[in-house]
Amino acid sequence: DREGVDCAPFVYIMLHKPGGLLSATQDKKQATVLDLLPEHLRRRGLFPVGRLDKDTEGLLIVTDAGALSHALMSPARHVSKVYEAEIEGEMAKDAVQRFAQGMTLKDGTVCRPAKLEHVPAACGQCVRITLQEGKYHQVKRMLAARGKPVLYLKRLSMGPLELDPELVTGGWRPLTEEERKRLKELE
Repeated sequence: DREGVDCAPFVYIMLHKPGGLLSATQDKKQATVLDLLPEHLRRRGLFPVGRLDKDTEGLLIVTDAGALSHALMSPARHVSKVYEAEIEGEMAKDAVQRFAQGMTLKDGTVCRPAKLEHVPAACGQCVRITLQEGKYHQVKRMLAARGKPVLYLKRLSMGPLELDPELVTGGWRPLTEEERKRLKELE
């Protein structure tokens, strides 16, 4: 019941972010993910937990619970975030090992070890990357450092929460009681 969400002490929403929207609460020039929600929810002071690049799609949690946001995004917590990327060309044979070792990007940014998996037939050339941090454009920058530009990027999960496959791009729904319970365990 979407109207019932408005009465809860905190709101927890799963949003399937489409490309082209900012992961922000407001912007004077561009549409944000909050523009997808009805006015009665936007008035609650909701905010996206973490950021997805403007052109990146996928799982975004929108809430007014600051403790949850901190639990999911704090670098000290090492919460896994899983992304699927369509890349140009095939990865080198040593790419899985290189990601597992972590890497330092050209600008000196140190990226913690990450898991890289090939995803057969999911798209042209797809890989799945699991990170436990979320630095600026990290997935794109790590793949670019291996000579593989990202053509399409989608976040599939954050911690124990997976993107609902029934949720259309641009769609949203309140988290289920079970999903909220799993996220509360992180706080």
